[in-house]
Amino acid sequence: MSNVLIIVGHASRGSFCEALGEAYQKGAEKGGHHPTLLVTSAISFDPTLHDGYKTRQPLEPDLQTARDALSAADHIVIIFPLWFGGKPAILSSFFERLLQPELVEPLEKNTYVKPLDGKSARIIVTMKMPALVHRWFYGAYTIQVLRRNFLGFLGASPVRSNVIGSMDNLGDHGRVAWLKKIEDLGQRSS
Repeated sequence: MSNVLIIVGHASRGSFCEALGEAYQKGAEKGGHHPTLLVTSAISFDPTLHDGYKTRQPLEPDLQTARDALSAADHIVIIFPLWFGGKPAILSSFFERLLQPELVEPLEKNTYVKPLDGKSARIIVTMKMPALVHRWFYGAYTIQVLRRNFLGFLGASPVRSNVIGSMDNLGDHGRVAWLKKIEDLGQRSS
């Protein structure tokens, strides 16, 4: 069984993204996996990486807990809403701060590291536009950036994704169906 880190990158508590994270966690538990759920709006950290990657910025206790969970994870799940064509700023800040210690020393030595090597990942995105429009017209840009330039660059593979579109038209029945689908994915943790 695997250790699963579920990151909900939303600025508000009680969002549908958080419900998706809880559904994935529930499924992972049913599947005998060991899930950890992190909700960015519920943790305390300075979102600003003050000196970029030039110096080490001490991690707050919540970020240290998140870093430990990331190190232990075999599978990473990132859930967030599409806002202005990208991920919420709190999620970007979370990753910048979370990975900063692993990247500063190699950069000082002019070396290349893959701190996510050997880990698989899944990206789950919610949005108001239809999923097909996002995939075909926009080329699933945000997912591609996360898959290639972030997760893949840092060594995670394979990276799978789910897009939940037309959120305003989904209705209660559609939301329940998606929660069940995400729970089933959690049970398999793939």
